Parts: sequence; C-alpha cells; structure tokens
Amino acid sequence: MMGASLARLRGIPGLPVAGIFGPAATVIYLLFIGLPVLALLIRAAQHGNFLTGLVGDLALTALRLSLITSSISMGIILLVGTPFAYLLARNTSWILRIVDSLIELPIVLPPVVAGVAMLMAFGRQGVLGPVLETLGIGLPFTTGAVVFAQIFVAAPFYIRSAKLGFQSVARDYEDISQTLGISPWGTFWRLTVPLAAPSLLTGFALAWARSLSEFGATIMFAGNLMGKTQTMPLAIMTAMESSLDSALALSVLLLAGSVTILIGLGLATRPKWQNRL
Repeated sequence: MMGASLARLRGIPGLPVAGIFGPAATVIYLLFIGLPVLALLIRAAQHGNFLTGLVGDLALTALRLSLITSSISMGIILLVGTPFAYLLARNTSWILRIVDSLIELPIVLPPVVAGVAMLMAFGRQGVLGPVLETLGIGLPFTTGAVVFAQIFVAAPFYIRSAKLGFQSVARDYEDISQTLGISPWGTFWRLTVPLAAPSLLTGFALAWARSLSEFGATIMFAGNLMGKTQTMPLAIMTAMESSLDSALALSVLLLAGSVTILIGLGLATRPKWQNRL
C-alpha cells in the first residue's frame, strides 16, 4: 500500500503542485512572450502613418536587401551545409567529432564578437585581407559582407538539424536501396532526403529566420549603409532615431515574416496521417 502511495507521488501529472504550477507557469510564459508582441501591434495600429512607413523608401529598400541577401545565404547554406551535415551523420572519425562539437560556436558567440572576428579575418588588415586586396576584392562594408555575416550566424541552425535528420535514417535502408541497383546519389535523393525532410525543413526555416534577423555581426562587418548593407534590423535601429512610425512598420513586417515562417514550418512538417483526419 505504501508502495502504491509512493508511485502515485512520483507521478508528476497527479501531484497537486504540478496541477497548480504547471498552468500558472504556462500563463506567465505566454504573457511574457505575448504581451510585448501585442503591445507592438497595438502601438502600430494607433499610429496613423503606419502604412506610410510600411511603403516608405527605408522599409522597401531594407526589405528588398534582406530578401536578396538571405536568399543567397540560404542557397549557399543548402549547397554546402547539406553534404557537410550528411558527412557528420555518417562518419564518426575523431576529427569530425571535434568539428561537430564546434558547430554551435556561432550560436553561443555574441554576434558583435562574430562581426569583429570576421573583420580580423577578411578585413584589409585581417589575415586574408592582403590576399583579397591583391585579387581586387574588398569585402567589408559591402553587400557581400552581409551575406557572409548571415551565413556565419545562420548555418549552424541548418547543419545541426540536418545532421539529426540524416541520423534518423537507418543506414540499413540505404544499403538495401543500393543492393537493389540504386546508385548512392539516387539513394540519397530518393530515400535519405525524403525521410529526413522534416528535419531539413526545420533547419531551413530556423536558419532563414536567423539570417533575416541578423544584426550584430552585420553592423560590425558590413556597416549600416542604406541600399547596400542596411537590412531590416539595421533599418529599424536607424528609424528609431527619427521616425517611430517607420520603426513600428518595419518591426511588424519582420514579425509577420517570422510568424509566416513558423506557420509554414508547422504545415510542412505536419505528419501526413494528421492531414487525413
């Protein structure tokens, strides 16, 4: 009888404490996250010049630059990150284990530090600066620097998620496919990628959202030049100095983009059997 009582006590869902604090913690968290977002939308709706700020030169120029640079960044991340993630998932050598442990470094590294580090690597006085200058390449404070900064901070999100997705695909499936006459390349595209697709899509969405929201590394390495390096987050900082309407419009625009990515991610990764219900 005492054992049954202890078992009931160990069952967290049955504890009165969990029944009280669980919903309370949920409400606190939702208020903490939702209240600032709601306040942003309310203040934006209260400003009569919201639409003007949304279609102003500052907003449209920054939006166009952000979409172009983030699309280029994601293309490079997909092209390089996918085979890299597959290699990490299938190879267990000690060298790759060390590399694997360093993948998240750009995530935990302060973005400003990342920008300074990129200046020390690719700037005129950096490690590769003289070589790039000899080739006629000036990278810092250019649109290319924006792409570099976005790749630096966003790539780990895709690579880590893609690696977990590839690891979830049993190696036996690939071996069986190749014994049936399917080439390794065909097996990868027709078997491995579809099975790992939810993780690949998750990583892609997180990386794209991170590249769109990148601020610290961009302002340090690329600067804040309108039409050249001023992305949406940098435009918000600039607008706060002169026009709250433009800052609110840009903030709502980025918020809408983030929500769209989350909704699209949820629909794309939803199990097929749920769609039939």
